[in-house]
Amino acid sequence: MAPETDELSADLVETINRRHLIRTPLEPADLLFVFGTRHGVAEFVAAIAELWRGGYFRWALVTGGPTLGDPEDEASVLSRRMVRAGVPREVILLERQATNTGENVTFSLPILEQRIGLANVGSLIAVGKLHTSARYLMTLQRHWPAVRKMLVAVNYHDHPAEAWHEHPQLRADVLREWRKIEPYKAAGFIVDLP
Repeated sequence: MAPETDELSADLVETINRRHLIRTPLEPADLLFVFGTRHGVAEFVAAIAELWRGGYFRWALVTGGPTLGDPEDEASVLSRRMVRAGVPREVILLERQATNTGENVTFSLPILEQRIGLANVGSLIAVGKLHTSARYLMTLQRHWPAVRKMLVAVNYHDHPAEAWHEHPQLRADVLREWRKIEPYKAAGFIVDLP
């Protein structure tokens, strides 16, 4: 694959758009599964609040632990801002230890089982960064295949998602994540979507 500084072929851009920067139709779900972040927090919260106002979820699970240089966990930062944006505190569940996408899911499943019961979750909407789109759903598919999955990919760059390859930082982020897919599949961290 081309380094971030090389020209990308139109075929590769199209392949990444189709296979990695996936979009799913949205409809109301039992659960909003928020993958933690330190980047684009305002944009994440705006998207989550809009989904809440639209009646798209009953429960929200926010996952993410502390990151280097900041002892406060991502889940607490996001959930506090979600409450300020109008999402009721009582519908938010927190997972505060995860340090990677696999842990986001595996550490959250016992919390969901204890609080609402996994059998009561037939569908979810995952919320995560645009450049990691496919990997969120592929990780969920690996650890929780039974649930129906949708995705809201948050683009916190001031640049159109479809023109990701024209923005230096977004291009670097997308290509870095794209390159992880095959090694992560080989390692068993993720699986293909049905």
